[in-house]
Amino acid sequence: MLEDDIATAIQNAVYRRFEDQVDFTAQLVGFPSTRGNEATAQDFMADAMAARGLTVDRWKLDIDDFKHLPGFSPVSIDYDNSYNVVGAWRPETPKGKSLILNGHIDVVPEGPLDMWDSSPYEARRDGDRLYGRGAGDMKAGLVSCLFAYDAVVEAGYRPAANVFVQSVIEEECTGNGALACLARGYRADAAIIPEPSGDTLFNAQTGTIWQQITVKGHPVHASRATEGFNAIKAAYVLIQALEELEAKWNAEKDQHKHHCGHHHPINFNIGKIAGGDWPASVPAWCTFDLRAAIFADDDIQARARELEDCIREAAAKDPHMSNRPPDIVYQGFMAEGFALEDMENAAEPVSLLGNCHQAVYGEALKRSVITGTTDARFFGLYANTPGLVYGPRSVDVHGFNEWVDLESVRKSTQAIALFMANWCGLEKI
Repeated sequence: MLEDDIATAIQNAVYRRFEDQVDFTAQLVGFPSTRGNEATAQDFMADAMAARGLTVDRWKLDIDDFKHLPGFSPVSIDYDNSYNVVGAWRPETPKGKSLILNGHIDVVPEGPLDMWDSSPYEARRDGDRLYGRGAGDMKAGLVSCLFAYDAVVEAGYRPAANVFVQSVIEEECTGNGALACLARGYRADAAIIPEPSGDTLFNAQTGTIWQQITVKGHPVHASRATEGFNAIKAAYVLIQALEELEAKWNAEKDQHKHHCGHHHPINFNIGKIAGGDWPASVPAWCTFDLRAAIFADDDIQARARELEDCIREAAAKDPHMSNRPPDIVYQGFMAEGFALEDMENAAEPVSLLGNCHQAVYGEALKRSVITGTTDARFFGLYANTPGLVYGPRSVDVHGFNEWVDLESVRKSTQAIALFMANWCGLEKI
């Protein structure tokens, strides 16, 4: 571990600049960086990286660069205005261990504005809470990557090994932004992803499969509804079958060591639904989007086939759907699960992060298993790089009035800065 005076200087540097960090985060929240609208926020990040003397790599994603790689998820939106940004510090003679600091710039849609207490893209501070879409998931964490680096520099040092600060797109729907960084050649000995983990380290995460299911009905005038086939009602039959499959998978949790202690590790979510064209017409179509979780140690292709079989078997029981089976399309997540604790080379960075957390928080680092997915899987599964998901406490992510705990942001930034200094080593400026 660092000498006490250096560690103290780094922590103090975070403290002195923390109001600037909060202001920067608030500005970043002001960019409505939903999928396809990330470019201006990425310009903002690129400028911030350049101002710090980092070498900036900003490039437009090209699906041909990574669609052949393991971990790729099918995408329905083009990449015409989609950019990744990486800021790199490369010492002339690297001596320590290299590090990736990775965060995503994209946010989920805000929903009806009248259901927010304040504008989702005008960050609002209330004491130690910063409100706004993406404040927690995960712009506060992304910004902490930059300010952790700043703290090391302000203390009078530079990392003695390569450091790559990555601001990526599409974490919320495919993860292809992080995959594109791997395709571009970015590698390191460890990675930290400051997702809103609640000041804990994620030991394991579920995988995710997105399917879009379309039911075909038979339209007639509503006055003769019994002579037609209602696609919306039929979709509900399929959704009920999926609910039964969800219960079946959860009943298998004792067979999966990472999730056996969770009361409900597998969640199926019908996140979108649309159907029909006219109130007085029996609907000719209905499309719904399914997000299904899988266990960390599952075979994702086998689970996808189970989902398909469930839908087709339920459809086969209906005279109409048996003749016109639902269409099943994959678009979005095809994400395998990941368990950090299964990686043999994770012990050293995990131990170091625990020491840094202890130094800042005065208590041991807790570990948790989540029922969602993060970009950590790309580092762990496809690059043999321990991906440590560790960040601040946040509330109501993906919901209304999302907020992040600023005291938690400050402390997690200090811990990440200490990790960087210890892991990479230091060179005096």
